[in-house]
Amino acid sequence: MSALVIGHRGAPGYRPEHSAASYRLALELGADAVEPDIVATRDGVLVVRHENEIGGTTDVAQHPEFVDRRTTKTIDGSEISGWFTEDFTWEELQTLRVRERIAKLRPGSAEYDGTERMLCLADVLELLREHERTTGHHAGVVVEIKHATYFESIGLPLDDLLEHELRGTGWAAATGLVIECFELSVLERLRGRGVDARYVYLIEKSGAPADRVVRDGTAAATYADDLGDAGLETLAAVVDGISVDKAYLLPWTTLGSGVGDLVARAHRRDLTVYAWTLRPENAFLNARHRRGDDAGAFGDWQGEFDEIFSTGVDGVFADHTDLALRARAVRDTA
Repeated sequence: MSALVIGHRGAPGYRPEHSAASYRLALELGADAVEPDIVATRDGVLVVRHENEIGGTTDVAQHPEFVDRRTTKTIDGSEISGWFTEDFTWEELQTLRVRERIAKLRPGSAEYDGTERMLCLADVLELLREHERTTGHHAGVVVEIKHATYFESIGLPLDDLLEHELRGTGWAAATGLVIECFELSVLERLRGRGVDARYVYLIEKSGAPADRVVRDGTAAATYADDLGDAGLETLAAVVDGISVDKAYLLPWTTLGSGVGDLVARAHRRDLTVYAWTLRPENAFLNARHRRGDDAGAFGDWQGEFDEIFSTGVDGVFADHTDLALRARAVRDTA
């Protein structure tokens, strides 16, 4: 079976991430699924943003009525300054307009700055239904829960809010529903409450999950610990799959050589494997695939994408849906 191509925050290679235009374009280009990240507002609405700090992806800084909302917080051990979704109501956030996060690398996407409002999760789920009604194509949704332990600590448990949203919109047992997070505990709670989805554990290149750090301090098991044989055995009893930084799948990288044939070892334990994120710009490619000195120019993305598909991975997250589909087609006919 071909690897899934998942529109990472929609199609942010072409439109500002998490905008309606970004999601619609990913679906029009043929994405098998799309991936909204969720955080919460002060009044408990799940909004679609990669982070709860929104200074870099909206025009909030240009709103004088919100100047006093700028603050500094510690999120998962990192001190961050800016504007945070949990300090706004959903009504207030709808007055903002979204913008391209990496405008210097993606000026074409930045041309759409200021044209669309922020979305909540219900908006994205309705976009998927609209696409199915119009085209007959059912695309999946991969919901990523962001900063679960932090939000729980401030009285906004994302698992409760997500369960309520999914049940209320009829998605709690929908075909193609995947829920993922960098923290296992929130996935375990949702599965325990009977939300019928496939559960995927996200794995970073370094460090330890925030929920473990809060519980175990400096003794917290790391992401690397999860990728040994014993770690994969433990995960297989809890989740349906793992989603890893693409460097883990490239054997000539330090991370890749360190974990060996990760996809095969995970598959032996019936774990699905996803990889993130496929991007064609030199700034995001491994050094061996970069071409020239322009960070925003496309390098040998075909070579890197093909290397990732060749591992037998079950799905990839991509910023440019069409390019990932093209690379998949080449691999499928090889």
